[in-house]
Amino acid sequence: MSKNKLAKFAELEGMSHVLQYPFARLRNEEFPFKGKWHADFFKNNNPVVIELGCGKGEYTVGLARRNTDVNYIGMDVKGARIWSGAKIVLEEQLKNAAFVRGEIEMLDRFFVPGEVSEIWITFPDPQMKKVNKRLTSTRFMDIYRSVLSPGGLIHLKTDSAFLYTYTKAMIELNGLAVMADTDDLYHGVTMEHLNVPDIRTYYEKQWLDRGLTIKYLCFKPGDKSIPLTEPDIEIEFDSYRSFGRNYSTTK
Repeated sequence: MSKNKLAKFAELEGMSHVLQYPFARLRNEEFPFKGKWHADFFKNNNPVVIELGCGKGEYTVGLARRNTDVNYIGMDVKGARIWSGAKIVLEEQLKNAAFVRGEIEMLDRFFVPGEVSEIWITFPDPQMKKVNKRLTSTRFMDIYRSVLSPGGLIHLKTDSAFLYTYTKAMIELNGLAVMADTDDLYHGVTMEHLNVPDIRTYYEKQWLDRGLTIKYLCFKPGDKSIPLTEPDIEIEFDSYRSFGRNYSTTK
């Protein structure tokens, strides 16, 4: 591990708004704020919204800046990524933002049923070959259902036509309620109409610079007592995933 990463990990340890509980730690101890986010951590009764796979925390920070009456928690397994957003929260003294270093599969170890109002999934790996790792698969829907409040929302922003198509198929097959849907967020229906904040992450800007469109879905995962079915359809893979990070379709 590089000295830079070690320094970031050491700095994170001293940040009270960063909670590091990877699987190895959860095996040996309980997460202290499960069921107590309102009373013991944020010390208010404002809604709790989480961003999964938050990366550098740009979306978590952006949302927290705009909505001071909502509590935001960014979650990622990579501590070195979280560090960037955590530093901004500290510098700007954002009292309504926090970060958790942990696995999304362990979500029910961090929250009790009904404790989360909304979930944001921003530009996840589409996992085109591995359904069980896809963050909008029925496997993960069941995990989200276990912590969302009744009527809770899931937001998906993605550059991936594959993931967008798959998620729409999953939603339609299971009769889930769709609140918003567009395959071209910045050139279709206005963002104000969809109630989507104009916050663009580092990688989102890269996709836009390449001439790619951003897809957005907002939906309800449904009653957790009703089993979900995986769609059995063929979907064309995203060809541009083989591009180098600095590739631009405008060159």
